[in-house]
Amino acid sequence: MEFRQHIARTLTLGLPLVGSQVAQVLIGVTDTAMLGRYSVEALAAGTLGSTAFFTIYLLCSGFAIAVMSLASDAAGREDERSVRRAARMGLWLSVLAGLALMPVLLASEPILLALGQAPDIAEGAAAYLSIAAFGLIPALIWTTFRSHLSALERTRIVLWVTMAGVAVNILLNWLFIFGNLGMPELGVQGAALASAGVQVTMGALLALYSAKGPDMARWDLFRNLQVFDQEVFVRLARLGWPIGLTHVSEVGLFAAAALMMGALGTIELAAHGIAIQIAAAVFMVHLGLSQAATVRVGRFWGAADALGLRQAALSALVLSGIAVVLATAVYLGAGHFLIGLFLDRSEPDAPAILALGVTLLTYAALFQLVDALQVMALGFLRGMQDTRRPMIYAIAAYWIVGIPISYGLGFPGGMGPVGIWLGLVIGLSVAGIALIVRFWRMAPPVAPLPA
Repeated sequence: MEFRQHIARTLTLGLPLVGSQVAQVLIGVTDTAMLGRYSVEALAAGTLGSTAFFTIYLLCSGFAIAVMSLASDAAGREDERSVRRAARMGLWLSVLAGLALMPVLLASEPILLALGQAPDIAEGAAAYLSIAAFGLIPALIWTTFRSHLSALERTRIVLWVTMAGVAVNILLNWLFIFGNLGMPELGVQGAALASAGVQVTMGALLALYSAKGPDMARWDLFRNLQVFDQEVFVRLARLGWPIGLTHVSEVGLFAAAALMMGALGTIELAAHGIAIQIAAAVFMVHLGLSQAATVRVGRFWGAADALGLRQAALSALVLSGIAVVLATAVYLGAGHFLIGLFLDRSEPDAPAILALGVTLLTYAALFQLVDALQVMALGFLRGMQDTRRPMIYAIAAYWIVGIPISYGLGFPGGMGPVGIWLGLVIGLSVAGIALIVRFWRMAPPVAPLPA
């Protein structure tokens, strides 16, 4: 396969995954917007509750994401039975992980109070989580089917179902937050009910497609679903738990940055929040391409095709690099416009927030370069079923390098918000370099051409 064909295949597989990631972000955005229209108190409680839910979800999701690695490897070997076994045990592990951690969400109020949250906000967040908790297992099941279908290169259905989820979320929020069409007005609990309903809907649609979709009968996903498969269960567990911890450690990195910004002041935190939200939206492009790379690298890994594996990784890296260049041009050329979208210009602090936000966006160009590098490298390594060492590299880079440097530059160093962002850049750079070096060392050598 020529390199341009690798580019085309990665785009065909990756663009729907990018779109799916963006659609998932839109679900969160619509929750925020609609709760904000209901009341400030509901918005604060919903934000805290959804953050707690997302953290637990990420911790549990590693098993579902690991399905992508094992199923891609099996698909590369055209081993239909192993594809089915990976998805089946992924469902088992996802349900078990969800059952284990649901009680944390259901008993969240004392935990939130112990973490220093205001009593009224903690009470509202706990009310949110008392309903949202029942969406945890459906969310993990949805993620497992998403991984299974991505490994089979059926990513368009993932996109369409996620987009349908956005529409369902808006409708259910409108019904249950505000009490329209005779439904009860539930406020923040209505948002939780909508979120759980969306997770159930998306999981059910992907399950239906996996069973009845075109040419899906050959994979026979639900055959022997009740049978425990110890070998695959253990392999998925070993692959999955480091993925979950890696995700949570990265979320912790950005949470720590937000806390440091908050210590500097309201203007600094507001500008950081806007700039990081813009950067996070662009990050979805790299995350989708990384997932496509996991599938393609995994398939070539299973087929023992060293050249194909390296070219699949390189094609994804090239596309990610193009996205970095385009985003940098937007950051530098339209920074005032982008930051201004989030501000009421009549507010007294708006000019200061705008100025600092534009400054941070200039650093976002460098920030997204190294963030893209590390997430792409993680995707390559997951395709080769390497998750434990990458977890160690990532946690060390985030917490031993990134956070201390952010604090040192931001506070004793006197650089303020810019210093905190530079610390993030340095931490992500260390992670990216370490991970990409590990990939090139682990990737099987390409056999020399015969003389």
